[in-house]
Amino acid sequence: MEIDKAVRECDDSRLKTKYSNAIYVIKRALALYSIQEVALSFNGGKDSTVLLHLLRAGYVLHKAEESSSQDVADGENSFPIRTIYFETPTVFPEINSFTYETAATYNLQMDILRLDFKSGLEALLKANPIRAIFLGVRIGDPTAVGQEQFSPSSPGWPPFMRVNPILDWSYRDVWAFLLVCKVRYCSLYDQGYTSIGSIHDTVPNALLCIRNENNSEQKFRPAYLLADGRLERSGRVKKFSAPVWGKLSSVCNGLKIEDLNSNNMLTASIIAVGDEILKLHSIGWATSLLAVTRNDIDSVAEEVERRKSTNDMVFIYGGVGPLHTDVTIAGVAKAFGVRMAPDEEFEEHLRHLIGEKCTGDKNEMAQLPEGITELLYHEQLPVPLIKCHNVIILTATNVAELDLQWHCLIDSLKSNGDFVLMAPFVSKCLATTLSDVEVAQPLSKLCLQFPDIYIGGYRGSRKGPLMIRFEGKDLSRIEAASQSLSQNFQPGAFSETE
Repeated sequence: MEIDKAVRECDDSRLKTKYSNAIYVIKRALALYSIQEVALSFNGGKDSTVLLHLLRAGYVLHKAEESSSQDVADGENSFPIRTIYFETPTVFPEINSFTYETAATYNLQMDILRLDFKSGLEALLKANPIRAIFLGVRIGDPTAVGQEQFSPSSPGWPPFMRVNPILDWSYRDVWAFLLVCKVRYCSLYDQGYTSIGSIHDTVPNALLCIRNENNSEQKFRPAYLLADGRLERSGRVKKFSAPVWGKLSSVCNGLKIEDLNSNNMLTASIIAVGDEILKLHSIGWATSLLAVTRNDIDSVAEEVERRKSTNDMVFIYGGVGPLHTDVTIAGVAKAFGVRMAPDEEFEEHLRHLIGEKCTGDKNEMAQLPEGITELLYHEQLPVPLIKCHNVIILTATNVAELDLQWHCLIDSLKSNGDFVLMAPFVSKCLATTLSDVEVAQPLSKLCLQFPDIYIGGYRGSRKGPLMIRFEGKDLSRIEAASQSLSQNFQPGAFSETE
């Protein structure tokens, strides 16, 4: 077959290995399931295009092991595997056109579903004896977490086997295959698109933009010229319609709106992992998330809205003050759907703190979420803390202030009876000069043996000792876990530390 021949005759040893592994997975699936029991999920993107041609080659090679060479030759132009295509109103027209043209070229038996993915699968599997579905999922995709080459569907979904032949393929591998095999792909990839979603969240990748001095219409290099495949999803951004931007001022935090909405702006998400800043473990609470968000009202509101309904308490700090970037309180108000209104009591505290410069109608610092605000007082705090239902706003500007406000907050909530104190977490820390590789497997087993104990490892410096931290609510369990770890190594391999 032309695909198999093209790969095996190329000089790319990495591609040959990836191809052989993918073909093995496909042949294994076709040996486990009949043709009537398998299907291909095709969406017109580069990954599913690669998968389609791998399946064409894999099917022929699978049949070659069962049939005569003549039978194989006759079957090269047929593709009996059922193909599923989910067509939505938000798909790019180019994707639609490419999909239908591909179906006609290779005589695909295509089921076109116009439902959401889950409902469409439920209907399809109810009407057909499908037991396994080939997917173009790759590591790095949002849906790839926890998946292997053969993975049963998730709980709550219709039962089927997810078959992922290109799970370990990189962006570079995908394009190496498409170019070596000279197969047709969607035209959007030649216009700078590197990862295609819906028309609402996908733009050309700014890293492929061809700069020109006369500011004429932007042009982009093709997707296969992206140097760093890790930036494949840089074109997945939220698009804003003109009317929405029209309601905003032309400058936001010193950036022009047109700059924020241009393809020249790179975006990133920031998530801080840890819970040391607010010492929740000292009062027996667990931290579900520590997030960092941009200092604009909508970003704060969206984050608070997500967290206030899924957590018993939300603590938020930063972005409180007189500057244009201090938008935390307004963001909290928007999350609860209330307006900002002057609070005379809070203004009086501010007046004592910063004098008469901050009084009257222009005192925006004294505006708080209307109807939902409770002020939390403490004798050590010059200004009360702000509580809006289960969201508490801390006004600290540095770590020392934050530490003080935290202790005052706990005292205040305890005295009001509004806070449930639980048994505090206790911990133990062991230091060792062993390498990460030596302790990795014993630690993994220990986590399974003691699921109620948090076990983590870190180094204070690259050449410093490895610190193993045990944390939980039962000191005897922590002692048992640390002793169990020590038993795997020579005496003296671990020493207890602060």
